[in-house]
Amino acid sequence: MHQFLPYAWFQGKCVPFEEAKVSIATHALHYGTGAFGGMRAIPDPQNPNTVLLFRPDRHARRLCQSARLLLTELREEVVLNALELFIKANKPDSPIYLRPFVYTSDLGIAPRLHNIETDFLIYGLELGDYLSPEGVSCRISSWTRQEDRSLPLRGKISGAYITSSLAKTEAVQSGFDEALLLNSRGKVSEASGMNLFLVRDGQLITPGVDQDILEGITRSSVMEIAKRMGMEVVERPVDKTELFIADEVFLTGTAAKITPIRKLEATILDSERPIMNSLRARLNSITEGRDSDYEDWICRIKL
Repeated sequence: MHQFLPYAWFQGKCVPFEEAKVSIATHALHYGTGAFGGMRAIPDPQNPNTVLLFRPDRHARRLCQSARLLLTELREEVVLNALELFIKANKPDSPIYLRPFVYTSDLGIAPRLHNIETDFLIYGLELGDYLSPEGVSCRISSWTRQEDRSLPLRGKISGAYITSSLAKTEAVQSGFDEALLLNSRGKVSEASGMNLFLVRDGQLITPGVDQDILEGITRSSVMEIAKRMGMEVVERPVDKTELFIADEVFLTGTAAKITPIRKLEATILDSERPIMNSLRARLNSITEGRDSDYEDWICRIKL
């Protein structure tokens, strides 16, 4: 049972969560014509009157770019201002997950993106570990990741997540925690809602943006951290069989943070993960405001 935060940002202001309602005729509900983001925030361990928000500028930029793919304009400063007011209204005292959402709010039956009203909302919930930090089991999904020529995969378009939903449920109902999707060319793309990394011979490898992945913010953060720690980072196509012989395999995402894959299909993967562990420890110190080298990645909001 989710513990939702008491206030939502809805129709330009903070309102009680229970009052933030949309009509059953809302266009986005029927056609998936929305785009969302996912963000994490935690109370400052050093100052209980401050909340730490991880890379809100990057999240706001991606949401606005996603809105543009829906042929609507959403300004970054509008998103950032709403996020600040939302957090101040809710005064969280535990880690939270925020879900900003831009969507076609019109009431109508024609699938379209022109001559239509749009709106922007935010809600949130308390969230600890989305996936087990000890690791997850994964299967290769029978579903194929969509192509950018059929869906605008550079954005988190809500309608695109039908494939993720099918893949996730298929995985769980067949005894696994998570699914890995291949793209239409048979290369590894991503998990149901996370990006993927592997380590081979000291190299940190991840499918490139040409492999129909979402350009994840945690993904890009991990890559930047790794480079600054002196690691070699390679973006390239990844074959399925590489995952079975890799030294380490792990997932990244806002909700998942950094989560190792402990089992792939019937294969138990190596439990020694020195590179992943060093990256996870560094990312944790950054998100908790303890790393001065990445102070610009953290927004401190005083309650």
